[in-house]
Amino acid sequence: MTSIPPEQDTRFRGKHIVITGAGGNFGREGCIYFGKRGAKITALDVNKIALDETKAIVKKEIPAVQIITFVCNVTDPDSVLAAVKGADTEFGTIDMLWNNAGYQGQIAPTLEYSLTDFANVMNINVTGMFTVLQTVAKNMAAAKKSDDGHKFTIVNTASVAALRGTPAMVAYASSKAAILAMTVSTAKDLAPHGIRVNAISPALIGPGFMWDRQNQLHASSGSPYFATDPDAVAKGKINGVPMKRLGSIEEVVKSVAYLLSDDSSYTTGFNLVVDGGMSAGIR
Repeated sequence: MTSIPPEQDTRFRGKHIVITGAGGNFGREGCIYFGKRGAKITALDVNKIALDETKAIVKKEIPAVQIITFVCNVTDPDSVLAAVKGADTEFGTIDMLWNNAGYQGQIAPTLEYSLTDFANVMNINVTGMFTVLQTVAKNMAAAKKSDDGHKFTIVNTASVAALRGTPAMVAYASSKAAILAMTVSTAKDLAPHGIRVNAISPALIGPGFMWDRQNQLHASSGSPYFATDPDAVAKGKINGVPMKRLGSIEEVVKSVAYLLSDDSSYTTGFNLVVDGGMSAGIR
């Protein structure tokens, strides 16, 4: 069965979506995907240059798109609140949130891992994600009171690292595991407000700079779990995937879209793993 052309996909037409980490590869692809389907997009990122690039690329590809951007630091509650208020003023109530901003942090064995970096990863990936989730959920819940039939959805970006405990990435893996717990807890708390909350857990997505860079960092980490040659690291990872290939950013975004749409209307508190079967059976 062929995919529905974007112009015929009405799931997101006229909906208002907030995407954090919009200056990165995943967030940028998300802006393009939802923009092509008629969504109104509020794009957030702490990196103004990357955010401006995203807006320019989206506008070039979709001239009629409705998109606004806010430079936003997810670790600063005032910054998040200002962005959410600005989004509401421009496009009205937020229908969907892709809570996607994150920080990989240092790649080093546990005995060498920086406590400062560990705290920074947790602050961005956990506290920052919760700050965005809570602020947006308050906007959604307030709108729910005046429109009891309205539906709202949130997707948090987690990672297969939370399920497998990736070596030399203790902070990142720990933060993503916290996101999975956050997703389940908030899904229960927010269900009475008509808000569904789910998570997406990608792994081995590429090719591209991030894929190559992570293999280089793993190779140089000194961990006995990785070869010292980046190409050998990459080959070993792909050999561990039952589907024997990398996933694409588009495949991740399509999975996010499923969780944000009414296609998953009876699903909340769920973690959708996008990893070619690498962590099959681990949940």
